[in-house]
Amino acid sequence: MSEPPPAIRIFVDADACPVKTEIYRVAERHGLAVLVVANSPIAVPRDDFVQRIVVPSGPDAADDWIAERAARGDIVVTADVPLAARCVKAGAQVITPAGKPYTENSIGMALATRNLLDQLRSSGEVTGGPKPFSARDRSAFLQELDRSVLRSKRAASA
Repeated sequence: MSEPPPAIRIFVDADACPVKTEIYRVAERHGLAVLVVANSPIAVPRDDFVQRIVVPSGPDAADDWIAERAARGDIVVTADVPLAARCVKAGAQVITPAGKPYTENSIGMALATRNLLDQLRSSGEVTGGPKPFSARDRSAFLQELDRSVLRSKRAASA
């Protein structure tokens, strides 16, 4: 008798994540577990498939919690590039809230760009902030999340 495929989990770096409602809808439709990770209690639906994880406050505590658990087949939603790099290395699929996927091919450049901008800000340069979140970003996220779920399901059944 063969073992059932591992359950697909969606890890949400929840602080300032603007697409939590969309994640819950997609997860419910596909029967996936959602782990919402934050440094302070945040409201989550009272559904069995959603689990709220409150980590101790401190730098990168939520990131560390996610990175230590995310594995091949899982999906991680985060705008944090260093966390994304750690999760991609572990084999997880990573998506930004704006729908941009990070892959083994793209994460190196994303990290380099993030580090360069961080250095410029540290030296007093004004680099501007992220662009405002838009309806187009939300739509791109939903499309990419659906694609990621289907990839994980195909990989789990192969």
